Amino acid sequence: MAFLAGGVACSPAARPAGGPRPEPGTVVSTLFDAGSVYGAMGLLVAGPPLPFVATLNYVADATADSTLAVFGLSLANHALSFQRDGAAYTAQYHVEIAFRADTGSVRNFASDEAVRVRTFQETLRADESVIYQQFLGVPPGVYTVTVTVRDRNSPAATHRERTDTVPRFAGQGMSAPLAVYRGGGRTRASDVPKLLVNPRATVSYGADTLRFYVEAYGDRPGTRLLARATDQSGHEIWHDTVALAGTEGLASGVALLRPGELPVGAGRFEIGRIGAGGAATRAAPFLVSFSDQFAITNYDEMLSLLRYFERQDWVDKLRKAPPDQRPTTWREFYKATDPVELTPENEALDAYFRRLQMANQRFREAGDPGWLTDRGEVFITLGEPDDVYDFTTDMSRAGVRGIRWTFNGLRLTLFFQDNTGFGRYRLTPLSRAEYQRVMAQKRGRQ
Repeated sequence: MAFLAGGVACSPAARPAGGPRPEPGTVVSTLFDAGSVYGAMGLLVAGPPLPFVATLNYVADATADSTLAVFGLSLANHALSFQRDGAAYTAQYHVEIAFRADTGSVRNFASDEAVRVRTFQETLRADESVIYQQFLGVPPGVYTVTVTVRDRNSPAATHRERTDTVPRFAGQGMSAPLAVYRGGGRTRASDVPKLLVNPRATVSYGADTLRFYVEAYGDRPGTRLLARATDQSGHEIWHDTVALAGTEGLASGVALLRPGELPVGAGRFEIGRIGAGGAATRAAPFLVSFSDQFAITNYDEMLSLLRYFERQDWVDKLRKAPPDQRPTTWREFYKATDPVELTPENEALDAYFRRLQMANQRFREAGDPGWLTDRGEVFITLGEPDDVYDFTTDMSRAGVRGIRWTFNGLRLTLFFQDNTGFGRYRLTPLSRAEYQRVMAQKRGRQ
């Protein structure tokens, strides 16, 4: 067999450098668990089979004995079951929101919604592609709030609950800042705010403007509020003032944190009356990330994770970019590597990180996370092999444990061997050379 001739007596080939090698166990711990990051921000987070992220905020209602709950829900298309509907694809889902006090149920709301897309590719979107929002009048008080989401085309359903205090405004005070994608103020509490909620309070690094909406009750129009943002360590990274517009009974303002003003990572937005002190400050969390699918919230971690990405020319530009140029360089990188410019996501990056996730799960070895093993490297860069043959059961003939991967389209056969007997499979020198040849050809076609 070719395996016997090409690999038994050979020691594993050394791996080429691909940027500084991350410490085992670092970087990936939360990469594929974005929910844990959103949960730490205080959001309602549900996992499979129907993952969602939801937020609850409160503003004044028409009367003092009622408060308007602003509910926002974020879903990805691929979490729903789509069915062919003529020339399009349709998914249907059901949302329930319940406020329960010790004395029983106080407010329940349910609705059925539909999502319609034109192409099958859109059904696979893993980014935030569905936003549901609702405004509900609720009496002030302490409640157990339950959110349930059901897929109407499958048995999938998830729910989450938490204890919430619904505040009483009574013509004074200030709402907590609410992350929004767009919208302006209102002048009457009987009106519903014309807002599009940002349920994840997340923006793309260097690309989008982060917006926070706030209402003040009892302040004159033109009053300026002091706003600032801090990073995870509490260091101030942005500050400005926000002018209120409206009436003395209800005035509102929107803070704009523009691209390039915020570093990547979790942060805290604070706003309050000038000179009122910290006790009167209202705050909300936010996240600046490279992707809303993957919890990549550190620039250096992102560079480490891109060690196998095909466009190493662009990864090198990211690595060399000075801090003040990183947002611009990231935007250029994102555009240059996006194979389908008409869609909001970068399909090449999405596919890369999905393979990285799979490799980390499937090829874990002693001392190494799966994505940093030789098999992980090959899987991430070349994809699923067409054929896998495990020589482990044939050790009496081969004298060493080994695995053969075959890629028919590339006319490539690779051998991994375990010289130590502890399950650490390494490419043989000949296979490493063949793999590098194929990778050089792929990069030469870019």
